Amino acid sequence: MNKIISIGLLLFLFGSSPLFAQAKKDKAIQPKDTLKSTSVDIDPLTPAKAAFFSAILPGLGQAYNKRYWKIPLVYGAIGTSLYFYVDSKKSYHEYRDAYKSRLAGNPDPKYDYLSDTQLISAQEFYQRNASLSGFFVLGFYVLNIIDANVDAALIQFNVNQNLSVRPEITPDAVTFKSNVGLTLNYHF
Repeated sequence: MNKIISIGLLLFLFGSSPLFAQAKKDKAIQPKDTLKSTSVDIDPLTPAKAAFFSAILPGLGQAYNKRYWKIPLVYGAIGTSLYFYVDSKKSYHEYRDAYKSRLAGNPDPKYDYLSDTQLISAQEFYQRNASLSGFFVLGFYVLNIIDANVDAALIQFNVNQNLSVRPEITPDAVTFKSNVGLTLNYHF
């Protein structure tokens, strides 16, 4: 009999423990504001800061956005383009100096096998490659800034369960052919 009372007392205590847990003072229930983001605060200057940091030092905006995996891509693209720019400029100057020394009457023995037109075309080739590589350096630098700006703006973009875009396939009422469409649902 004693065991039954103690087991019943334990069941009563454990069964009613949620009642005792509710004895704390709760705040009044307030309606939830669905327009305010609870997880991420929106700072309108974050994209501008990321773009500014990337303009100062390429890759710094990506670090500000915590997208560390993009930093090697930024430096790889800019560094490779810069390498080809420097190499093309060096080759251009070598062929230009060889052509100038040949015109001055002091031909370079390293380039004796090339004619004057070949030296001129080599100069033009390397000058064009240097210009293109310079444009690529500038393009990747600007792309770095744009990437940091857009990435910082998209971090703050509201993506939750209230937004959905789903494909929809419905049969036509007359011909019974499938109509393909897209629905946009927004729940308040």
